[in-house]
Order: sequence, then structure tokens, then C-alpha cells
Amino acid sequence: MKNLSKAVEILRAGGLVAFPTETVYGLGADAKNPAAVAKIFSVKGRPADHPVIVHLAAFSELSEWVVDDISFDAKKLAAAFWPGPLTLIFKKNPGISALLTGGQDTIGIRIPHHPVALELLREFGGGLAAPSANRFGHISPTTAAAVYEELGDSVDLILEGGQCEVGLESTILDVSSDVISILRPGMIGAKQIEKILGKNISLKQKKSPRVSGSLESHYAPRTKTILLSADEIKNYLSREKKLVVIAISEMKLSDVEYFQMSSSPEKYAHDLYFILREFDKKNFDEIIIEKVPDFVEWDAVRDRLQRAAG
Repeated sequence: MKNLSKAVEILRAGGLVAFPTETVYGLGADAKNPAAVAKIFSVKGRPADHPVIVHLAAFSELSEWVVDDISFDAKKLAAAFWPGPLTLIFKKNPGISALLTGGQDTIGIRIPHHPVALELLREFGGGLAAPSANRFGHISPTTAAAVYEELGDSVDLILEGGQCEVGLESTILDVSSDVISILRPGMIGAKQIEKILGKNISLKQKKSPRVSGSLESHYAPRTKTILLSADEIKNYLSREKKLVVIAISEMKLSDVEYFQMSSSPEKYAHDLYFILREFDKKNFDEIIIEKVPDFVEWDAVRDRLQRAAG
């Protein structure tokens, strides 16, 4: 890739490079350069106590970032799902900057599964702090064009990598204690994780580490967004507002724009942020979204929709 060497130069000089992953586009900076990491927070408008995920090229690099006693369960999960859309939360090494961790003693690590991201990480030769490449709390970008819409020239370089394959942020799993728990659902679900571990895992605990994307309102359009059942949508539409309805159900609606989503949770996840971003540009009074099925396969999508309407 012609821009790859330029991207590496920018990162080594303390600049910002947006790059594609299989989940969403990330806003990358040298994770060992506190001034560069601080730029991420400034450009995004991200609170200082909101930790960022560090992306690596290989499991062998993990020892630079986390304490030595990596559990057998963590190793099994890494072997099964890395590279891939899973972030693991470990106890951090003492020398790791508090900027990365939001002042906590834990750190999130992921090896992304995207050829551009992996090539960039290998060429850079170190960890990249890379939250989603958008304004804090807004819809995560799944195309390079969406990154530019969000951040414009405040990013030194945007690497093109097409539309993201998964379309939702990674599953975040806490492996920093004896109780393994999901802190953010993603398209790697509890059933897949439990199959690898051979045991049940927990949901988020009261004392769990703070992680990316855990606020009540997050991944949100600027347009007011409301979640309703199919029946509630029909009753709601009598109001005199410019509305768009995004639904799985086939609906015959008049005087509103309507978009039918896939009934596959994987395809729905892939399309969601792209569709939300397109409708967010069109000056609707409200975006109405049909609630998705109450099945575990839909946990990640349901989580993002609830936060978008938060």
C-alpha cells in the first residue's frame, strides 16, 4: 500500500492515522507516546477517564503491555479469536501510561483481523492506541469517508480499507481476575466464548474495569433516536414529524421514509452504522428503530441500539 510508509512516518512522529479494522475504523497513535495519545482525546473530545484499546500485530508483543501471569483461559481465548473482534482486559505493566487506561490498573488489548491494520502494525513495530475514529459518543465510522466526515483534517492520514466487515465494535472480555466477564457485547458472543473455555462466563460486575463504549448514551446519531416495537411504531406515526423508520419487519407506512434491515444479526450489524449515518444527514426530526429480537445472537446489536437511543 502506497500510503503505508507515510502512515508509519506520521505515527513515529507523534501524529494520528485513521485505519480500517474488521470492526470499525480506528484513530491510531503511538501507544507509547503520551503526547500522541493525548491528541486522540483532544480530537475526539474524549473524557480522560475513558480508556482506549491498544492494538498489536502479534500475541508475542503482549508481554510489553501486561503483567507476566497471563491466565490459561486468556491464552485459550487469544488462540481461538485473535486476530479478530475480541478485546481482552489484562492487568497492565506498571510502566504503562495512565492515559491509555483511564487511570486504572488494567489495559485492553486486541489484535485486529484486517489486512491493512495488520500490515500497518507490523510495519510500525509497536502498539497503537486506537479508539473509533469519530467524535466521542457519535456513530462509529465503518468507511474512510465517514472518518473524514467526522474528523476532517484533524487526522494526519486516513488509510482506505473499504467498508468494515463486522461493522460493530469488538467484544470486550475481562480476564484480569478469576471471574471472566463480558464488559461490552460484540459479534463474538457468550456461547462462542463459553465453548472455548468449557465453562460459563459472567456479565459485567459492579467492580469491573471501565471500558470503551460503556456509557448509557453512545454510538448515537445527532438526530433523536427512539426504539419501539412494531405495534408501537404504527401507533407513534400519527405525530406530525418528519420521521424515518428502520425496521426488520415489513411495514406498509405512508408519509414516512422506511428502510427494511436484514433479519440476520450479522448482516444487520454490518449495515447498522452506515445506515444510521446516512439517515442522520437527512434532517429528520426523529429516527425510529424497531426493537430487535430478544435472542442472544442479537445482544451486540441490541446493546448498540439501546445506547444510540440513550
